[in-house]
Amino acid sequence: MLHSNSVFQRVIWIVLDSVGIGAMPDAAAFNDPPGADTLGNLARLRGLALPNLARLGLGNIKPLAGIGPVDQPEGAYGRCTLASPGKDTTTGHWEMAGILLDRPFPLYPNGFPREVMDEFERRIGRRALGNKAASGTEIIRELGREHMRTGSPIVYTSADSVFQIAAHEEVIPLPELYRICETAREILRGPNQVGRVIARPFVGSPDAFTRTPNRHDYAVPPPRGMLLDLLEERGVFVQGVGKIFDVYLGRGVRGSSKTRDNADGMAKTLEAMAAVETGLIFVNLVDFDQQYGHRNDIEGYGAELEQFDAWLPRFESALRPGDLAVLTADHGCDPTVPGTDHTREYVPVLAFGPRARRGVGLGLRGSLSDIGQTVAENFGVSIAHGESFMRQIL
Repeated sequence: MLHSNSVFQRVIWIVLDSVGIGAMPDAAAFNDPPGADTLGNLARLRGLALPNLARLGLGNIKPLAGIGPVDQPEGAYGRCTLASPGKDTTTGHWEMAGILLDRPFPLYPNGFPREVMDEFERRIGRRALGNKAASGTEIIRELGREHMRTGSPIVYTSADSVFQIAAHEEVIPLPELYRICETAREILRGPNQVGRVIARPFVGSPDAFTRTPNRHDYAVPPPRGMLLDLLEERGVFVQGVGKIFDVYLGRGVRGSSKTRDNADGMAKTLEAMAAVETGLIFVNLVDFDQQYGHRNDIEGYGAELEQFDAWLPRFESALRPGDLAVLTADHGCDPTVPGTDHTREYVPVLAFGPRARRGVGLGLRGSLSDIGQTVAENFGVSIAHGESFMRQIL
């Protein structure tokens, strides 16, 4: 069921995970290296061929090396401030849905406190390996053999507020790994309430381990009244693609498709567009962040952006007359600067569709909630934060 005054029958909202567009003024307070600018530095140092994003107005948000402003952008364009104190997936996605944090989720660059680990090991009946900040692929290479010998799960964190548990699927079967993660989620409350507990299963033999698509995220429950709750109450169908279901704990998400990688996510987006008649299709493409940003892989990040750009004409041809498309990000993760942390950046916003007004400058928005408020207004509801830009694109 749709609100009778809905302007757009469907909204397809795609989050390009970590594709920031320049440091925010307070970036140093979040321990960012100077000069972080995911899109700007990639364009300057590697070069980016993004003709379709440029056509929509990417270079009109901010001139990028080789991607200047166009005279008549085919989309509305702007950028959003991250108003909450943080620079991670949960913070960004919650803010999109109308939830502003008053304090950031905790980080553990030196590993988790002994009291947390003691309780975790007692409750799961196994010792843990690791307990440090590490790359997921590096730590299974380092500790995978010992894990297979002992049956001890590998616990690690990252620059994000996460408690990650890696286990070989033949050593700790998936149902048990998921139960272990649920136990960790129960323990990590109060001052140790990390944004996400993440199951990181892998397979293979020493020196040839590979992570599987059976990752599962256990997020902190968002407060009631966020966008997807209100859409559900309104009877608006929401289809999640990628980790959207996990980030919001499935709240308000009526259909969901897991994805293996960005290419699969783009294919699943087209499948959703063919199947869902009305409502919101909410997509997260995680590889920019997970595969390339955190690994300082400049070439891989740039190539992935170019592959997304090359897919855009197929996406646009699948848009129906009553569709609105929104492209944005949740934070930055500049692969060109020292460190592997997220970076606190503005995020781009491109909004377009057959009925949407073209060439509109949306300016600098006060928060990511402006996107959520625009979606909310379309479907006849209102979230607690954010200023809709619906009237600017009509």
